[in-house]
Amino acid sequence: MAGQTVVLRPTTAAHVPAFLEILAHPDVAKWWGGYDLERVRRELLGPHGYAVELAGEVIGLVIFYEETDPDHRHARVDVALHPDHHGHGLGADAVRTMCRHLFGRGHHRIVIDPAAQNERAIRSCARVGFRPVGVMRRYERASDGTWHDALLMDLLADELG
Repeated sequence: MAGQTVVLRPTTAAHVPAFLEILAHPDVAKWWGGYDLERVRRELLGPHGYAVELAGEVIGLVIFYEETDPDHRHARVDVALHPDHHGHGLGADAVRTMCRHLFGRGHHRIVIDPAAQNERAIRSCARVGFRPVGVMRRYERASDGTWHDALLMDLLADELG
């Protein structure tokens, strides 16, 4: 899938070393802690995982989950980029590209849940059109074992920026 600048490619075993490097970076690990080889293989490879590429280089990953119950149908997206590529709109491009794909699969609503303290991610999500819904208290365990809040944000199909 081609975005404005990035390309999303289905994940393969060849992406694992790049994903491990990205997720081990301290600026990423504080939000995506606890990813070892087995967890990367189990959670990031397969039909719901995509590598984010810039000029053929893997710079991040985007994953999605789908709720298929017809009365609650929606999708959830998550993204991580290597910090060398932060601040250039590439994360927003990757998320926007994935959202277009998911809306094309019949979803009318997409959610994302950055850590409430992750201001960079929240600004990036807002650029795509996501709006805050509310704070989910002690939602996610950090790599140090403590729990932190997350901001639930959602996007409707007609709000995609």
